[in-house]
Amino acid sequence: MRKYSIIIPIYNRPDELDELLESLELQTFKNLEIIVIEDGSKLKCNEVVEKYCNSLDIKYFYKENGGQGFARNYGFERASGDYFVQFDSDAIIPSNYFEKVEKYLEHEYLDAYGGPDAAHESFSDTQKAINFAMTSILTTGGTRGKNKNLGGKFHPRSFNFGISREIYEKLGGYIITRMGEDIEYSIRIIEAGFKVKLIPEAFIYHKRRTSLKQFYKQLFFFGRARINIWRFFPKELKLVHFFPVAFTLFVLSIPVQILILEPLGKLSISVLLLYLLVVLISSTIENKSLKVGFKSVPASFIQLFAYGMGFLSEAIIGKSSSK
Repeated sequence: MRKYSIIIPIYNRPDELDELLESLELQTFKNLEIIVIEDGSKLKCNEVVEKYCNSLDIKYFYKENGGQGFARNYGFERASGDYFVQFDSDAIIPSNYFEKVEKYLEHEYLDAYGGPDAAHESFSDTQKAINFAMTSILTTGGTRGKNKNLGGKFHPRSFNFGISREIYEKLGGYIITRMGEDIEYSIRIIEAGFKVKLIPEAFIYHKRRTSLKQFYKQLFFFGRARINIWRFFPKELKLVHFFPVAFTLFVLSIPVQILILEPLGKLSISVLLLYLLVVLISSTIENKSLKVGFKSVPASFIQLFAYGMGFLSEAIIGKSSSK
C-alpha cells in the first residue's frame, strides 16, 4: 500500500484550507501525510492547521513568498511518501478520492496522473457557472479533461496532480514558479518517457474564483501562461489554443464591421448571440438551473475573451518574469 504525500501551497487563504483539510480528514484511505507550505502569506493558516493535528498526519512550513511552483518544490523536499499529490487550496476532495487512486494504480500503474474537476452542490451559482465555463467543450475547456484531446497529449494540472517519487528524484521539481509551471512540468515528465494519464474517477470539487472579476484576471493570466509555455516548448502551441484568440479578435472586430459594412456587423452580432444562447441552454440542462445557465453566459464569454486578451498581450508586448 502506497503512502501519499499531499502537497498544498497556500497564500492568504486560511478559510479555503480549512475546507480542504476537513475533506481530507474524511478520506477512507488513511496512509496519507499532508504538507502545508505557507508561501509568505500575511493571513497565516497555522491556527487552521493546528485544528487537524490530532486527526491528520500534517506538517506546516512557512517560507518567503516565491510562487506556487517553488512552494510545491519546498513540499517535495520534505515529503516521505511514495507518491506526491498536489492540490490547490480552493479544492474539496471526495472522501473516496485516494481509495480510487490507489485502486487504479494497483490495476494500471502510472508514474504521474491528473484528475478532472467538478462543481460541488454547495457551490454558489457563480462558481457553478465558472465551473461550466472551465469544463465545457463549448469554451474549449472540455478539451483538458481527456487523455486524448484537441490540444495533444493530456497534461495534468496542479489543482489535481500526482507524481511518483521516482519522477521527483530523476527530474527534480518545478523550474518556473508561475505562468504555466504545471504544464511545463507535465510536458517535461512526458518527454522523459514516464507514463502519464488521466484517472477519470479521481475528480475533485474545485471552487475556482468566486466572482467574474476575479475569473477575468485568472483567465487573462492563463492566456499569458500559454505563451510562456511556448517559449519552453514551441511544438506545444496547438490549434485549440488559438480558438479563444479567434473569438477575442472576432468580438473586437464587430464595431469595425458595423462601421465599414453594417449588414456584416449585424450578422456577426447574430452569430455571437446564437453562440451565447447555446451556452445558456447547455449550462441550464447540465446544471438543472436556469439561473446558473444565465450566469454561464458571461462566464463563458470571459473564459474565451480574457484568455485571448492575455494570450495576445503576452505574445505582442509581454516579457515573462516567471523564472
